[in-house]
Amino acid sequence: MEQIHSPLPPGDWPDFAPGLVWLLGAGPGDPGLMTLHGLNALRQADVIVYDALVDTRILDWRRPGAQVEYAGKRGGKPSPKQRSISLRLIELARAGHRVLRLKGGDPFVFGRGGEEAQALVQAGIPIRVTPGITAGVGGLAYAGIPATHRDVNQAVTFVTGHDATGQAPAAINWPALARGSPVIVLYMAIKHLAQITAALIENGRGPSEPVAVVSNATLPNQRVLETTLSQAATDVATHGIEPPCIVCIGRTVALRQTLDWAAQLSGAAPRSLDPLGTGESLADSA
Repeated sequence: MEQIHSPLPPGDWPDFAPGLVWLLGAGPGDPGLMTLHGLNALRQADVIVYDALVDTRILDWRRPGAQVEYAGKRGGKPSPKQRSISLRLIELARAGHRVLRLKGGDPFVFGRGGEEAQALVQAGIPIRVTPGITAGVGGLAYAGIPATHRDVNQAVTFVTGHDATGQAPAAINWPALARGSPVIVLYMAIKHLAQITAALIENGRGPSEPVAVVSNATLPNQRVLETTLSQAATDVATHGIEPPCIVCIGRTVALRQTLDWAAQLSGAAPRSLDPLGTGESLADSA
């Protein structure tokens, strides 16, 4: 087995036993956000079953001879059924392979990793889970938006843009969400964005509340649309913003005016020294 040169002592790497399925989060896109445990898994795996949102440059780190299988699911496009993916993982593990299930973001955050893990456990297949940086945190960070800030919010809510039927989630308590969460982060919500934003406004959310839509988060072709809750769906269509996207609703979006570090690295100046309208520099607050 290939040795990995890393800061970790040799005995601290998890073993990848034959017949085990390792569910691994690859992060929101940028290959550099892969964890060291993820690199270890790639260097040991016999078969890698990867998702549509995994940057394929990550696959270049696999050990020579490792088999690669695509199992991507994209809304509105022909995709393998979830049951078929789970059965394939079971089949590969029972054949004695070291099976790496490589998923975008974090496998247990709107990634169906929990469903796959359940199927594997029920089939008697041993598993290991390594989390990844979820897009609702890492994707926003690359857009200069903190998921939390003590001057803005003491809570953040992650919400899926569709349920198991493919429709806008019916089980959400929209009045509680609209009034109770200062910051809302939507995953996979572009298709039903008009319906979701209307539900939030109808239940008390301000139409002028800041919204950011981050497309292809953390990648070189990342795009960020700043808009408002009432205009978000219209502006997404007007500007041709396409999935995969993360949508952030709340006052932390305003912090992007000073924290858009990617733009600043390219030479752009901060747009405001007081994005929250507090009358003082945030850097001066104790």
